[in-house]
Amino acid sequence: MSSTDDQQAPARRDPVAPGGDATATIVPHATRTADETRTSRTSSDELIADLLHGLTRLCEGDFSTRLPAREGYAGEVVRRFDELAAIQERHAGELARVSKVIRRDGRLTLRMEDQGSPGGWSDMTQAVNSLIDDLARPTHEVARVIAAVAEGDLSQHMALEIAGQPVRGEFLRIGTTVNTMVDQLSSFADEVTRVAREVGTEGNLGGQAKVKGVSGVWRDLTESVNSMAGNLTSQVRNIAQVTTAVAQGDLSQKITVDARGEIHELKSTVNTMVDQLSAFADEVTRMAKEVGTEGKLGGQAQVKGVSGVWRDLTDSVNVMAGNLTTQVRSIAEVAAAVARGDLTRQITVDARGEVAGLAHTLNTMVDQLSSFADEVTRVAWEVGTEGNLGGQAHVRGVSGVWRDLTESVNSMAGNLTSQVRNIALVATAVARGDLSQKITVAAQGEILELKDTLNTMVDQLSSFADEVTRVAREVGTEGALGGQAHVRGVSGVWRDLTESVNSMAGNLTSQVRNIALVTTAVARGDLSQKITVTAQGEIAELKDTVNTMVDQLSSFAAEITRVGREVGVEGKLGGQATVAGVAGTWKDLTDNVNQLASTLTIQLRAIGDVSTAVTRGDLTRSISVEAEGEVAELKDNINQMIARLRETTELNAQQDWLKSNLARIGSKMQGQRDLYAVCQMIISEMTPAVNAQQGTVYLLDFIEGDKLRYVAGYGSVPRRRSDGTFLFGEGLIGQAALERNRIRVEHVPAGYLNIRSGLGEAPPCDLVVVPVVFENQVLGVIELASFTPFSELHLTLVDQLVDTIGVVLNTIMANARTEELLAQSQRLTQELRSQSVELQRTNNELEEKAALLEDKNHEIELARIGLEEKAEQLALSSQYKTEFLANMSHELRTPLNSLLILAKLLADNPDRNLSRKQIDFAETIHSAGSELLGLINDILDLSKVEAGKMDVDATTVRTAALCDAVAGVFGPVADEKGLAFEVNLAADVPAEFVTDEQRLQQVLKNLLSNSVKFTDSGTVRLDVTLARPDLPHLASHLRSAGTVLSFAVSDTGIGIAADKLRMIFEAFQQADGTTSRRYGGTGLGLSISKEIARLLGGSIAVSSAVGHGSIFTLYLPAAPLAQMPAFGVTPGEPDDVLMIVGAPDGGGWGQGEPAKAGLAPA
Repeated sequence: MSSTDDQQAPARRDPVAPGGDATATIVPHATRTADETRTSRTSSDELIADLLHGLTRLCEGDFSTRLPAREGYAGEVVRRFDELAAIQERHAGELARVSKVIRRDGRLTLRMEDQGSPGGWSDMTQAVNSLIDDLARPTHEVARVIAAVAEGDLSQHMALEIAGQPVRGEFLRIGTTVNTMVDQLSSFADEVTRVAREVGTEGNLGGQAKVKGVSGVWRDLTESVNSMAGNLTSQVRNIAQVTTAVAQGDLSQKITVDARGEIHELKSTVNTMVDQLSAFADEVTRMAKEVGTEGKLGGQAQVKGVSGVWRDLTDSVNVMAGNLTTQVRSIAEVAAAVARGDLTRQITVDARGEVAGLAHTLNTMVDQLSSFADEVTRVAWEVGTEGNLGGQAHVRGVSGVWRDLTESVNSMAGNLTSQVRNIALVATAVARGDLSQKITVAAQGEILELKDTLNTMVDQLSSFADEVTRVAREVGTEGALGGQAHVRGVSGVWRDLTESVNSMAGNLTSQVRNIALVTTAVARGDLSQKITVTAQGEIAELKDTVNTMVDQLSSFAAEITRVGREVGVEGKLGGQATVAGVAGTWKDLTDNVNQLASTLTIQLRAIGDVSTAVTRGDLTRSISVEAEGEVAELKDNINQMIARLRETTELNAQQDWLKSNLARIGSKMQGQRDLYAVCQMIISEMTPAVNAQQGTVYLLDFIEGDKLRYVAGYGSVPRRRSDGTFLFGEGLIGQAALERNRIRVEHVPAGYLNIRSGLGEAPPCDLVVVPVVFENQVLGVIELASFTPFSELHLTLVDQLVDTIGVVLNTIMANARTEELLAQSQRLTQELRSQSVELQRTNNELEEKAALLEDKNHEIELARIGLEEKAEQLALSSQYKTEFLANMSHELRTPLNSLLILAKLLADNPDRNLSRKQIDFAETIHSAGSELLGLINDILDLSKVEAGKMDVDATTVRTAALCDAVAGVFGPVADEKGLAFEVNLAADVPAEFVTDEQRLQQVLKNLLSNSVKFTDSGTVRLDVTLARPDLPHLASHLRSAGTVLSFAVSDTGIGIAADKLRMIFEAFQQADGTTSRRYGGTGLGLSISKEIARLLGGSIAVSSAVGHGSIFTLYLPAAPLAQMPAFGVTPGEPDDVLMIVGAPDGGGWGQGEPAKAGLAPA
C-alpha cells in the first residue's frame, strides 16, 4: 500500500488473535507507534507476497496450492483463498473423471457431481451435465431406430420428445429425416406385398401399388410393379373376353391388347382360330343357303388355312354336297331322257341306301318302258307297216296299267285295224315323250274303250310327268324341300313310283333340314343340338361326323371356359384344358391354351415364391424360370432388386461385424492399467478375429528409444534374437515402424515361418505387419500370420483397431506416468508440510533470534525454490487433464469423420438411386456433423492452448496475398447477405512479414465471420495499417517490437455492451443468452483467437457500441519477438493481450472511426 493510502485511512481494526474477542476496539492510526506501524507493514507485505504467489500458481493450473495459515483478517483472506483453490481442484478433478469415463467406457449416463459449490460453480456443473444430456439422448434414439431398420423392423420411430423435452435444432431435423425414411420404407414394403398378394395369390387383377413420396430406384421399382400388374391385367382380360365371345358363338371379337413374347404368340393363335372359325361358319352357311334355299347344286365350301378336324369337316361337307349333286343330276338326266323318249339311258351313279333304291326303281321303270315300247313298236310296225293285224304284244313282267295297256294294244291290233294308225300315232307320240296327243279317231266298242284307255293313259303319264318334274324342280332346282308328287288315279307301278319319289323327297328333306338345323345352331354357338333323323349310308356317316364335331366343339368350349374361369376369374393357377378325341387344329389350339396356362402358372409361381422368400428375409433366391418380353423384364428387375438387397445386406453384415469386433475389443481394452496384460489381451482377441493363427506384439523401449521389444504373442515366440528386439529399419518389424505404414507379404515362401500345433506344422499363406502409431509417434508393431489370405474386411478391422490400440497404449503409458508423478507429488506435498512446520518454527525463532535472520532467510529461499520446482511438476498433472480432453476429442472425431464421409457419399449420390429428399437429408446430416466437428476442433484448439501444445510455424507472409485470400472467402458471403465488404491495405504496410500464416488466417476468419454473422445491413471492413507506437492501448511488449501491423475488423452490426466486452473472450461465453439462439455459435472463437494472438506475440483490442457496431483490432509484430507474452494474466496487472477500449463518440462507424476509439486509424 502507498503512503497516500495510509494517510487516507483514518483508522483500522487490529487483527483478532485466535480465541480473542471479536469486538476489539479500533485503534486510530495516528496513535500507533512507529514500531507498530513498521511491523504491520511488514506483515501486510508478506501476506501480499504469499497471496500473489498463490494466485500465480492458480493461474498456472496448480489447484493444490494453499497459503500459510494466518490470524485475523489475514487469516480470513487465507481461508477464502484456500476455499477457492479447493473448489477449483474439485471441479478440475470431477471434469477429468467424467471425461475419462465417457471416453474410455462410452458411458454417456455419467454426470459431474455437484459437491455443494455455490453460484456460478453449480451453474457450470449443470451446464456440462446438460450438454452431455442433450448429446446423449438424441444419439441413443437415432441408434435405436437405425438398429431396428437394420433388423427389418420398420415400426420404430425416433421420439421427438425425450424426457418431457421436445427435440430442437439439428437433432429435430435428423429425427424428422430418420422418421420420414422409415415411413417411406414401410409404405413401399406394404404396397408391394399387397399388390403381390392380390395379383399372385388372390387373382384380383387390376391392383396397383401406391407409395407416396418415393423417388429414384424405389419409384422406378414401384412403377415396374404397377406396369407388370397393369399389362398382365389388360392382357388376361382381353383374352378372356375373346374366348368368352367364341364360346357364345360371337366370332367377330379379336384380341387387340398390345403384347409381346409368348403372350403375343397366344394373341396371334387365338385371333387366327377366330378367323378360321368365322371362315368355316361362313362357308357352311353359304353352302346350306345355295343347296337348301337356292337349289344351286355343285357348290363347294372353301376355307383357307384350316387343317385337322376343321379340314376333315370341310372335306366331309364338300363330299356330301358333291355326292348329292351327282346323284340328283344323274336322276334328273335319266328322267329328262325318258321324258324325251330315250329309254336307253340308265342311272349309273354310285349310290347307297334310299338313293340306290330310287336308282334301281327308275332303271326298272326305264327297262319296262323300253320293253313296252319295243313290243308296241313291233306291233305298230307289223300293223302300220306290214299291215299284219292281229299281232300280239308280249311284254314280260308288266302288270297293272302296263299290262292293261299291252292287252289294249293287242285288242286294238286284233279288233280294230282301222284305228291302228291312230293308235300308232298316239303311241309313237307317247314313245317320243309327247303326252299331248290323244286318239281322236271315232271308235266303238273295244276300240272305243282302247281309245279311251289310251287317252286316259296319256293323261296319267302327263300328270305323272308333271308332278315328277315339279318335285324335281322344287327340290333339285329351287331347293324347296318338303315337296310331294300328287298323281291322281294312278296305281300299281306308277303309284309305287310316285310313292318312291315322295319317300325319297321326304327323307332327303328331313335329313337336310336336320343337318341345316344343327349346323345353324353351331354357327350361332349353340353346341347342344344333335342330328337325330334316321339315316343310312353316307348320310348316316355324315350324321355321325357332324354329331362328333358338335361333341368335340362343346367339350373344347367347356374346357376353355373352365380354364379361363379358373385362371382369369378365380385365380387358380395350374389348370389345364382336357379335350378328349380332338386332333389337328383343335388339338393344337388346346395345347396352346394349356401351354399358355402352364407358362403363366410357372412364371407367376416363380415370382411369388421368390417374393415370399424375400419377404421372409431369404435373399439367396432368384427367378430362374424362362420368360420373354415384359415378363422377362419383370424377372430381370426383381432379380436385380434382390441382388442389390443382398449386396446391401452383406455390406451391412460386414459393417456390423466390423463395428461389433471394434466395440468388443475396444471395450475389453478400456480400464486396463497393466501394459503387458493389455498387449496379451489385444493379440489374443485380434488374432482369431481376423482368422489368423499366429501373432506377436512388439512395444517401443522408451529407455533405449529406438528398439522394439517382444512383449506378447499368440501361438508364437520370438525367433530372430535372443532378447526379442528389433531396431528401426531392421526386418519387416523395424521397417514397418520406420515407414509407419502397413507391410503385407501375400505369398510367404517355404521355410520362412511355420505355424505349429501338437499335430503338425505348416507355413502360412499371408503375413501382415502393422505399426501402432499415436500422434505420429510409433508405440509398437503387431505381426499376424494366417493360413488363408487376409480379406479386405480383416485388414480394415486391423487398421481401425491399431488406431484404438495406439490411444489405449498411450493412455496406459500416460496414466503410468501420471501415477508416478502423483506419487512424487504426494511425497513432495509431505515435504512441503514439513517445510511449512519448519518455517513456522523458524518464524518463531526469528522473533527471538534476529541475529540468525539472514541464515534463515537463505534457508527459506532454498525451500521456496524447491517448492517451485515441485509445483511445476504438480502442474504437469493438470496438463494430463487437458490431454485427456484432447484424447476424448480425437475419439469423438474418428466416428464423426466416418459419419461425415458416409453422409457426403449419400449426398453425392454416385449411383443415382436416391430421391431429392433423401439427398437433402444426407446434406442435413453432413451440415450438422460439420458444425459438431467444428465445435470439437474448437474445444481441441482450446485444450491445446491451455496445455501449451499449440505450435507456431513462422513463415514469410505476403500481405497482398493474405488480403486477397480473405476477400475471396468473405466477399461472396457478404454479397449473399446483402452487405458491403471492403479490404483496405495501407500503402506503408510492408509487402512481407514473418508469422504463422495459418494461425493468423484463423484469427482473421473468426473476427470477419463474427462481423458478417452479427451484421444485418451496412458494411464489414478489414483495414491493414501500421500501428503507431504511441497508441495508449498498445501492449507493452509491442511498444519495443519495432514494426507492428494492425488488422482492424469493423462492422455496423448489433454491437456489444461495455460490461460484456471482457466476458466474450472467455470460453463458452457470448454477450447475450439470446445470441446463440438467433445467430448460433459456441463462444469459443474469441477465446481461441485471444490465445493465438498471444502465441503470435500480438494482442487484440476491442471497441463497441450497442446498435452501432464493433471494431476488433489485431496487433502483430512484423517479426517474431524474442520474449513472447506468458499465458494467463498476473493478478493486479493489466492484460497485455486483451485491450478493452471505450465506445467511440458519436453514432457512426465509418472511415476514421477506429481513431476516435483510440485504435489505430484505418
